[in-house]
Amino acid sequence: MLPRHARLRRSQDFTEAVRRGARAGRPLLVVHLELCSDASVTPTSRPGSDPRAGFVVSKSVGNSVVRHAVSRKLRHVVRERLVLLPAGAHLVVRALAGAGTATSAQLAADLDAALPRALRKAAGAFPVAASETAPAGVYPR
Repeated sequence: MLPRHARLRRSQDFTEAVRRGARAGRPLLVVHLELCSDASVTPTSRPGSDPRAGFVVSKSVGNSVVRHAVSRKLRHVVRERLVLLPAGAHLVVRALAGAGTATSAQLAADLDAALPRALRKAAGAFPVAASETAPAGVYPR
């Protein structure tokens, strides 16, 4: 379970992350990542605050039992990777139709492929100093 402070809860936070964030798609899910810059500080996303995540699992994934199961799998997978995101980041993971029959390992593989791409795209909008780059094999910060 994600702790309360690590969850996106307001509709506005989801909307901003989806509209302004970098997007990376995979067959089972789409990742939207909004990095916080000094110019785009809002009351809910300040530089230095913990990264937060939210999930969108629509009816195309399956009935409510299937959607809830997918949400639980995604929360578990994202919880382990949230510490790799820069401070103030907002992550929205949108499950696609195939996610209903996917295992946790398949969802994790898609997230592991999409998250670094979204980070690279988002970092292009806000260049990172050379001293802040992560070593090889670790998601860029």
